[in-house]
Amino acid sequence: MQTNDISIRALKDTAEFHQCEELQRRVWGMEDTSVVPLHLLLTTQKNGGLVLGAFDEQGTMVGFVFGFLGMTDQGQVKHCSHMAGVLPEYQGQQIGYRLKLAQREHVLAQGLDLATWTYDPLEGTNASLNIGKLGVICRTYLPDVYGDTGIQLHLGLPTDRFEIEWWVRSQRVEERLESRHGKLTLDKALDRGAERANRTEFGRRGLLRSETDDRAPEAEAVLVEIPADFQAIKSAGMGLAREWRAQTRVIFEHCFGAGYVATEFISEVQEGQRHNFYFLQRDFELA
Repeated sequence: MQTNDISIRALKDTAEFHQCEELQRRVWGMEDTSVVPLHLLLTTQKNGGLVLGAFDEQGTMVGFVFGFLGMTDQGQVKHCSHMAGVLPEYQGQQIGYRLKLAQREHVLAQGLDLATWTYDPLEGTNASLNIGKLGVICRTYLPDVYGDTGIQLHLGLPTDRFEIEWWVRSQRVEERLESRHGKLTLDKALDRGAERANRTEFGRRGLLRSETDDRAPEAEAVLVEIPADFQAIKSAGMGLAREWRAQTRVIFEHCFGAGYVATEFISEVQEGQRHNFYFLQRDFELA
């Protein structure tokens, strides 16, 4: 569904918080036991947290983002962004991006520097938004962090996640939001000496994994390929999806353990096939 009249604002009454409950069910196929309930959403918003909605011209909520105050292991206060979702028929219209920008304004107004959240590292669309457009970085891999959620979208796979850092005041983030950041290509990454951590091939069911070793890389930068469409991989066969999960878990855990940081995401079409890569670099310093 196409619309050009979407407004972003904080939820203001119980009817809208009820809409947010329903939106969770529709976006993720959640059972009631998994839905973040009205009383928690409302209380969080009244005590330093944030629940933003994206509303169409009829006042119907089509997307939302939910976060609250948290603290890093080092004792730094941060914003913990727990949920963000947009109805399928409204996706691809920058609504998720606009919700995150509004969330950033809230974080800045609170005097905070950092927001964190998690996402599935094999979902290229999320990687493109988070790393490519918002400028997040990642150096933390969480294996099966949520366990069996009972949510349809997660069934059959360990819920491995990237825990990402959004340093909202950094030059890195400002450059991306202002489109002043030069786009990294695969050729440029290879010219910079990036080493490929895995090799892939295409088969009848799409992008297939290939062999890799379990040693930490030694190059200054590393490229990790993920599926072009992980949902298509899952539809083709959960066995193949689980292989992707297991292989990339080993790679990311070794890379992050060796001091690499995921700083770029590359998505390119080569010989008629899309390829997605994370670019990880050693000795990264936030600007």
